[in-house]
Amino acid sequence: MREIVMDTETTGLDPFSGDRLVEIGGVELWNHVPTGKTYHQYINPQRDMPQEAFNVHGLSEEFLRDKPLFKDVAQAFLDFVGDAKLVIHNASFDMKFLNAELGWLNMPKLPMDQAIDTLAIARKKFPGSPSSLDALCRRFGIDNSARTLHGALLDSEILAEVYLELIGGKQPGLVLGSVDQGSSADQQTSETWRPRPRPKALPPRITEGERAAHAAFVEKIGDKALWSKYRN
Repeated sequence: MREIVMDTETTGLDPFSGDRLVEIGGVELWNHVPTGKTYHQYINPQRDMPQEAFNVHGLSEEFLRDKPLFKDVAQAFLDFVGDAKLVIHNASFDMKFLNAELGWLNMPKLPMDQAIDTLAIARKKFPGSPSSLDALCRRFGIDNSARTLHGALLDSEILAEVYLELIGGKQPGLVLGSVDQGSSADQQTSETWRPRPRPKALPPRITEGERAAHAAFVEKIGDKALWSKYRN
């Protein structure tokens, strides 16, 4: 199963009030394992950058001035996405901007059922708890120290780790490296990971008093008790 964990940065909150995309980032997963393939594109919004938005992502009007327009990268973006599921934090926001930009070009829009919203998953799994990307990184012990500003590709990479924790934890052998496309990620995992005994047994969790009480109880039952066969 192919998924794209993705994020966007914009000039504001509403494409229908004049705001535009300025950055798209994506990380490819195959059967929940990163393949090493990414998509990253800065976009010239053809407008000024509001200070509030600049404070979030640090992308200035001057920096974006020589970047391609969305119309110049739209097809390459759609080709990368294909029919993969799109894993997005607060999916309605990003999908709104992507589909607005695609609609202005009379290009096929991305159906909402193609998106998986990690914000909705987090709120359902941890009701009443903070569900921002930073809050989920703290919950799962994921290092986001490089995230001094929002960035579409960096946030996609961090969200990929968060997503895997939200759906049940990292798969065995998970690495942010490339996957041989000639074999499935599951096959690669099975070749590099095998269950094995713990190198050091976990310490017992019962107290000496509990051990003595159990021994006395078994002694009272007599030698025919099943427990007597497992005495140390």
